[in-house]
Amino acid sequence: MAGISGFVVSLLMDTRVAQVARERNGRIANVRYDPAMRRSAVPAPHRVAVLALPGVYPFELGIPARVFGELGEEYEVVTCGAEPGSVATRQDFAIALEHGPEALETADTVVIPPFDLAPLAESGRVPDAAAAALRRVRPHARIVSICTASFLLAALGLLDGRRAATHWHQADLMRRLFPRVEVDPGVLFVDEGRILTSAGAASGVDACLHLVRRDHVAEAANRAARACVVPPWRDGGQAQYIERPVPEAGDAGTSAAREWALARLDRPLTTSELARNARMSERTFARRFRQETGTSPGRWLTAQRVARARDLLEDTDLPVDRVAAEVGFATAASLRRHLHAAIGVSPLAYRRTFRSGPRAGSATGTIVGA
Repeated sequence: MAGISGFVVSLLMDTRVAQVARERNGRIANVRYDPAMRRSAVPAPHRVAVLALPGVYPFELGIPARVFGELGEEYEVVTCGAEPGSVATRQDFAIALEHGPEALETADTVVIPPFDLAPLAESGRVPDAAAAALRRVRPHARIVSICTASFLLAALGLLDGRRAATHWHQADLMRRLFPRVEVDPGVLFVDEGRILTSAGAASGVDACLHLVRRDHVAEAANRAARACVVPPWRDGGQAQYIERPVPEAGDAGTSAAREWALARLDRPLTTSELARNARMSERTFARRFRQETGTSPGRWLTAQRVARARDLLEDTDLPVDRVAAEVGFATAASLRRHLHAAIGVSPLAYRRTFRSGPRAGSATGTIVGA
């Protein structure tokens, strides 16, 4: 770890200087200036090195070449390993690599796909081969992690005090292992200038398209997106893909009242009604409810209404105003407001994303023999 300290310090200082310069000029500093992206008189291809570590996930490994490769001579993409030779994947095959870690020395952008996380998660330290490879990265190179590869950047200290994305399923683990990282489980990617972290799996496509848009113009990103048959920008974030666990029934003091409320979500329920059903005073009920669920009755009811609305949007053709009525929101506008607050998208956008299957006459796919 000590061997890479100079690289880390240079990386952090460079980013901060660029951020301060932008703030002094009164410009928005959300996406910070990247000195590695300065163009010469005769532009050379932007060199992207994809680092395949042991246990690499094949799908994510191929994303950078697929997206950046659609821009012709604008990018040069090479895949390399931390050590020469082949690398095992998470599937039942290995990949023969033509490039070793020396490819990182000339990279303008280094992309790290997810890999076998177990050794790092168990020890909290970077594997020796990966640490040695990353010492070769140039001080001004941009570093991008896809999915849980953000754990590697966190272990190097590159994410300390920064927002970062990772796969939503591993967000809690990342918080426990790296408390100095501000983990955001709801977004598709976080751009911190020199450091970019993306959420799970296909979020790597969103991150790479964002980099194309940042390096060039929106038209270039749109062209790459069309070639990959993906949207150039996805509404909402990772939050809409997080599993919604079904609460288990139990003998808790407010459990029966919660089950009673779930059967009546189309009604304008109040805390007083739930307390009467539980045969408690409103004050006692609110205290017990928070102890058992971690939230207030009002917030819990809203969350259940949103969850039920998501089910109806996925599985039925009901109009949005009817869905709102079925789950107890007074108007379609109220449903839109609460759904957007919860997962960042509108009801219609959510329905387009999560339909149970193609409807007759749809242009999204063809079912042979149907």
